[in-house]
Amino acid sequence: MVKVHFLGAAGTVTGSKFYLETNEKNILIDCGMFQGRKDLRKSNWEPLPVSVDLIDVVLLTHGHLDHTGYLPRLVKTGFKGKIIGTAPTLAITRIILLDSAKINEEEAEIANRERYSKHSPALPLYSIQDAENAITLFRAEEINQWAQLSENIRYRFRFNGHIIGSTFIEIEISGKLFVFSGDVGRQNDILLDPPVKPEWADFLFVESTYGNKLHPKDSIEDRLVALVNKTLYERGNLLIPSFAVERLQSLMYLFWKLYRKNKIPNIPIFIDSPMGSNVLSIFERFPNWHKLSPKEYKAMCAHVNIVDSYRQTWETIDDPRPKIVIAGSGMVTGGRILTYLQQLLDNPKTNILLVGYMAEGTRGRALLEGANELKIFGKYYSVKASIHHEESLSAHADQKELLDWMDSIKNIPEHVFLIHGEQEALQEFKTKIVDVYKWNVHIPEIFETVELIF
Repeated sequence: MVKVHFLGAAGTVTGSKFYLETNEKNILIDCGMFQGRKDLRKSNWEPLPVSVDLIDVVLLTHGHLDHTGYLPRLVKTGFKGKIIGTAPTLAITRIILLDSAKINEEEAEIANRERYSKHSPALPLYSIQDAENAITLFRAEEINQWAQLSENIRYRFRFNGHIIGSTFIEIEISGKLFVFSGDVGRQNDILLDPPVKPEWADFLFVESTYGNKLHPKDSIEDRLVALVNKTLYERGNLLIPSFAVERLQSLMYLFWKLYRKNKIPNIPIFIDSPMGSNVLSIFERFPNWHKLSPKEYKAMCAHVNIVDSYRQTWETIDDPRPKIVIAGSGMVTGGRILTYLQQLLDNPKTNILLVGYMAEGTRGRALLEGANELKIFGKYYSVKASIHHEESLSAHADQKELLDWMDSIKNIPEHVFLIHGEQEALQEFKTKIVDVYKWNVHIPEIFETVELIF
């Protein structure tokens, strides 16, 4: 018997954590932080409903915060095992955890100084020291190679696109194959090869972020050209909140490519994401994990202005020229983009481009849904900027691509669990899978436990 505990990304897209209890080893797949809705964020502060000291190993699908951001808390509360992923995943996770810890410390400091927190004193979810303690437990594993965990348990990582280093995980337990999709990437990604497809799955755990949608087929290049021209005509600013991993690099590549094709002029482009700048070095360290040649990589980096300090952030804001600013974070939950929004959100000449998925309860979702004001660090700011959305830049597979990803599975899975999606997406994707494949599909609830007997 294997007990599966759905500790996150069940009925929501954040906080991915799936705990497998077996009679040999206890395995945690991903260890993500909840983002978005307040009730979910509060869960980050609550102890996990399992014995942390009994977890033997954590296997990571990829480095995004909603899949790795709880690791410092896990270690702080007693985990002493290994944290395993591909080398680029661990390199990205290191950057993301240290950045997240710094932001947590800074936000607690601001809350205490401005006295807008209900808690006295306000504390960070975890510190930089907590993040460094988690990093000491990292161990890299090769892709496509089986690794033995115990006598009857082995696992391997397999390429699935999405971001550099990202994989799906196959775990064989007493002859049964458990497949965890992680976040499945796109078939025609700008920077990455198409995802590898699983050939067998007795128990399939598949993400459903876009389980009810198809990505638009219109030209992203044409949309970007139009926004750049609008920004130049209005002599305003184009602000792009961006995930530091993959999305930022894709945007850099697209703008550089448009300039090289003479489709846009040499408009100043500022990259204001310390974490994103660090992730650029990961592309240089792991050239076999992406499509960019060393020459393209260097030319793309030379085309933009990297903001190195908070002082330069203010210099960029005060720069009167029309410009493009790409800054973290992607869902506008934190990071340098908040400083730009505080100063430019109420300016009708400001254009804001949201790229990819905006989770419930985030500022990005609020902007997408037409909010008249945003709350930033305890104060409200009027929204007079123009809001634009571009889903075709998403690093997540849409419904068709997810179905295609599953179509090489030769057997009929005993159970399919839909995870990492909001309710509407989960329900519609379940209907589609049942209609196309006639498989047994279950949508687990948060903190649900399922016993699988074989």
